[in-house]
Amino acid sequence: MFESRSPAPALGRRQFLRFTGALGAAAAIGTSLAACGPESTNTGNGSSGGKGGAKKSINAGLSYTLSTGFDPMSASGALPVAANMHVFEGLVDLDPVTRSPYAALAAAMPQQVDATTWRAKVRPGATFHDGSPVTAEDVAFSFQRVLDPANNSLISQFLPFLREVRVVDADTVEFALAFAFALFGERISVVKIVPKAVVTRDRQRFDALPVGSGPYRMVSATKDDRIVFAEHTAYNGPKPARAATMNWLLLADASARVTALDSDRVQVVEDVPYINYAQVKKAHRADSVQSFGLLFLMFNLRRKPFDDVRVRQALHWGLDKEKLIATGLLGNATPASSFLQETHPDYRRAATVYGYDPARAKSLLAEAGVSGLDLTLVLTDTAWVKDIAPLIKESWDGIGVRTTLDIGQSGGQYKNKIDNGEYQVMAAPGDPSVFGNDVDLLMRWWYVGLWADKRHMWAQTPEGRQARTLLDAAAAEADTVKRKQLWGQAIDLAAAQVPLYPVFHRKLATAWNDKALTGFRPLPTTGLSFLDAGPT
Repeated sequence: MFESRSPAPALGRRQFLRFTGALGAAAAIGTSLAACGPESTNTGNGSSGGKGGAKKSINAGLSYTLSTGFDPMSASGALPVAANMHVFEGLVDLDPVTRSPYAALAAAMPQQVDATTWRAKVRPGATFHDGSPVTAEDVAFSFQRVLDPANNSLISQFLPFLREVRVVDADTVEFALAFAFALFGERISVVKIVPKAVVTRDRQRFDALPVGSGPYRMVSATKDDRIVFAEHTAYNGPKPARAATMNWLLLADASARVTALDSDRVQVVEDVPYINYAQVKKAHRADSVQSFGLLFLMFNLRRKPFDDVRVRQALHWGLDKEKLIATGLLGNATPASSFLQETHPDYRRAATVYGYDPARAKSLLAEAGVSGLDLTLVLTDTAWVKDIAPLIKESWDGIGVRTTLDIGQSGGQYKNKIDNGEYQVMAAPGDPSVFGNDVDLLMRWWYVGLWADKRHMWAQTPEGRQARTLLDAAAAEADTVKRKQLWGQAIDLAAAQVPLYPVFHRKLATAWNDKALTGFRPLPTTGLSFLDAGPT
């Protein structure tokens, strides 16, 4: 970590997209670590004292195990990102359900000084979990460490417009932008504010057991077992804890999650297996919420014949999406009619929408001079992905494309096949909407930086460069209508070229005991939120 940072050089629009974040390699947590600080005597027995009084506990079943750390600069896994939602605050945060921005650690939404200058004040009386006050120095440090290329932050790719963050006084920071960015207010939510003293003292320990300013502090985190939280009793922000403690049980096995809910071991579970959803709904409150989360097809544009757009289009036309959804997901998804899901506030139907048309698929392959195509489809071992894998093979075999399925653990597939370019086609899940919901962020995740440069390699094509130009122009466009038009052109380009493009947008099934949990709302993103929920 570093104590100070020289101002970054000003960025021109041509440089906008050169900033990319690499997936941070966080330390694995192998043992449970106890919390430290003035509140660490709270062991989570159902009473937190202070404001917590006789508050009860929230017990939840999560579907992911813990394999990486929590440092919000680098955390990308579903579980740490969900946990960090409760532990950290940004100056601005997005409501977990509506995805609308609100002042979190900031006293009010940031104020614009001029086209490229913004200011924000820290909420008076805000404290970190160790009892230290949150200062403007902590805020500036939190942004500076993300922007510093030496830290290889995942989040940096979302902030290419940001040149410098300066301390004005003890409670005020000023943001200097490289150029006007219309979505500044909501975009800075990607940076969570961390205590400078704690991080610089021992970053590895901070990564394993983080200290934030959010309504809950982390007491312990044990791989393959649980994460324990306790109320931050000094919290004075807009989302106070409604429980004294939270116990997140890490139940990767789907049947174990259902059993835990049925036996009242937990009040809520995420990722209800689709095959169990109807039965679970008879006994509990349940909802299947449309999300941006998608299954994508990604092509290696450096491998023939997938550099030919007609081949990529053929494999989309040759895929029976309705059958995948009806049979493999029991109806819990919507076929992609755009890059965005139909419930997104900026949704527009793409100019190209891929239905199931085997004849058209065969015609495109013939037009491209491709016959007897034999491909290996790389997939992750996510349960619902494995369920639909044979159906993808059936569709493509039906258009004369001999398909071999290569299913494996996600990390291994990316490390051993995708990131070294040793693949032809991949089908996998993804959901960057956990970081933000605006079109610019979602499109840049897939079509700028790591994915476009090193995975599907669209960045090196004329169309990939055109997409970047459109996103650049939209990012700096103050007029909402014109910005959406530019986004629409980028979406149409991605739909026509399909270097990586959604097959469907998934629905997320969550179940809970509404007699034991009040105020709970299922999310349109991966994970669970208890920012407005508590035990009855």
